[in-house]
Amino acid sequence: MKKYVLLLIIPFTFYACNSPQKTEGNKEESISVEEVSTKEEKGVFFVSPSEGGVVQNPVKVVFGVKGMEIEPAGEVKEGKGHHHIIIDGSFIKKGVVVPADSMNIHYGKGQTETELTLSPGEHTLTMQFADGFHQSYGEEWSNTISITVGE
Repeated sequence: MKKYVLLLIIPFTFYACNSPQKTEGNKEESISVEEVSTKEEKGVFFVSPSEGGVVQNPVKVVFGVKGMEIEPAGEVKEGKGHHHIIIDGSFIKKGVVVPADSMNIHYGKGQTETELTLSPGEHTLTMQFADGFHQSYGEEWSNTISITVGE
């Protein structure tokens, strides 16, 4: 009987001692706390330019979004929308239609990047996500950065 018990225990002991262990170099443990919290965040962000960046014309702007799907304007669908850039302005309150003019630019075709020509000096760029009817998703779906455009 003792022989049989040992025969059952030995394979489990061998497996436990030789099973993969998480170490510092193991990819499974290489995710930092910041990366985990970033993966869970929802909202819009600038891939480029970066906050405080000094840029030249034309200014290449690349949009990012987490937690929503980009879709062209035309229909309102839950969890979907498109980007707008507000030059030297603030976010648009939730439910309010984003104006369409030279300072409030719509990307209703579902674009994820653009080039802007701005006057030299300091500017703010506010990215605003909105639904298919251009109704803002509000402050929580906006992001503002400051940049300086060189001459």
